[in-house]
Amino acid sequence: MSFLDFLQGVQDFLNALGSFVLLPIFIFIFAIALGTKLGRAFRSAVVIGVAFVGINLVIGLMWNSLTDVSQAMVNNLGIQRDIVDVGWPSAAAIAFGSSVGLWVIPIALAVNIVMLVLRLTKTLNVDVWNFWHFAFIGSLIVSATGKLELGLVAAAIMAALMLFFADWTAPAVQDFYNLPGISIPHGTSSAYVPLAIPLNWVIDQIPGLRDLDADPEAIQKTFGPTFGDPMILGLIIGLILGILGFFPDIAESGFTQFLADVLKLGVNLAAVMVLLPRMVQILMEGLIPISESAREFMQKRASGREVYIGLDSAILIGHPSVISASLILVPISILLSVILPGNRVILFADLAVIPFVVAIFAPITRGNVVRIVIIGTVAMAVGFFFANSLAPLMTESAVAANFDIPEGAAMIVSIADGFLPTPWVFTTLVASLQWIGLIILIALLAVVLFFYLRNPEGWERAAGAPGGSAAGGEAPAPAGGTD
Repeated sequence: MSFLDFLQGVQDFLNALGSFVLLPIFIFIFAIALGTKLGRAFRSAVVIGVAFVGINLVIGLMWNSLTDVSQAMVNNLGIQRDIVDVGWPSAAAIAFGSSVGLWVIPIALAVNIVMLVLRLTKTLNVDVWNFWHFAFIGSLIVSATGKLELGLVAAAIMAALMLFFADWTAPAVQDFYNLPGISIPHGTSSAYVPLAIPLNWVIDQIPGLRDLDADPEAIQKTFGPTFGDPMILGLIIGLILGILGFFPDIAESGFTQFLADVLKLGVNLAAVMVLLPRMVQILMEGLIPISESAREFMQKRASGREVYIGLDSAILIGHPSVISASLILVPISILLSVILPGNRVILFADLAVIPFVVAIFAPITRGNVVRIVIIGTVAMAVGFFFANSLAPLMTESAVAANFDIPEGAAMIVSIADGFLPTPWVFTTLVASLQWIGLIILIALLAVVLFFYLRNPEGWERAAGAPGGSAAGGEAPAPAGGTD
């Protein structure tokens, strides 16, 4: 058996396990390495696995609900486009099925270990399943250049970049979401942080808008304990979305079916608002013992050095401000797909990924729903440009990975990575400059790491860490800027 055959066998096995099994296994190994007692480590790992099953079941409920109503909206608007949004599961399958996907797990783990040893990161990324984001960029570059080595190096740079973003946003995430010791090295969630920070600053300069207090607590105070309750907000937003989506078909479906569809959507989204936070609570039950062991381990063996556990941003999206803003962004995104000049993308499978895109905006805006919607609207509008540009390469990567292109689609894309600036910047530089493009990316990463490590507190405050740029206030700019 050759080494490539061995790697392929390992990858096939890991893919068969899936994220629900893979993450608890890595958590268990990590916990044992930290000196956690066997029984405690085992229970924590199982609890974390169960929590992620629960989180993904609820996300699936949201996914199915939003898919139905968004498809109805698209049909009612008569939108016809030749680039189809196929969703993140398809993007992940393409990424892991590519030539880069075979190597991405050992490469990303090696990058993480080296950066930890060199003290260039505090994050230990155990979210191995989401290494597909790194492979996705690598697969696009292989399609653009025909050179596997360029794709592998690009995947390694992307892995390092996500560790930087995870460290940068970790204090804000830990404080806002009450997740001690956690960071988010997630490709979909981190990409728009450099856009969200200046946009939040711009909002701070606009009289009236800057003073609008629209976090969940303020909404509850304004509308009372009943109508301000996240569950009731989910119900109301679901009913409004249902009316917008299903009403134009009432003559065909009948009033009874229309009413049933609207009410089911309302109750489903109310359930999402309640169940996602509960699943995160279960997750924290498993994570707290691991965090305590990590802290004790580092105090004894590394002079108290801090280490974060890098996890999927799925643990963030249950916050009421994130879900509320995301549901509002669904019809806005569909409208953008209609009015933006030159757009060829039709949204479909990935609208439920919007919470992952905006989850990091919540700490920056201190949960202000209006600000999240404004920043999210700009991010989605810009994202259509990236999606139209990246669709040819993603389609070529899909063909190379033996992915079946949907019938009637000339090209494919996904919101999860196709709407993000990172894949576009990587592929644009490397496709045109090849090794020089990679050197430029490494140099840019080195520059931002230098300025971040020189003044981490300033950067972290700008990203929403305590004492920073809350809604209605200003924070000092990080040394060296945020770009």
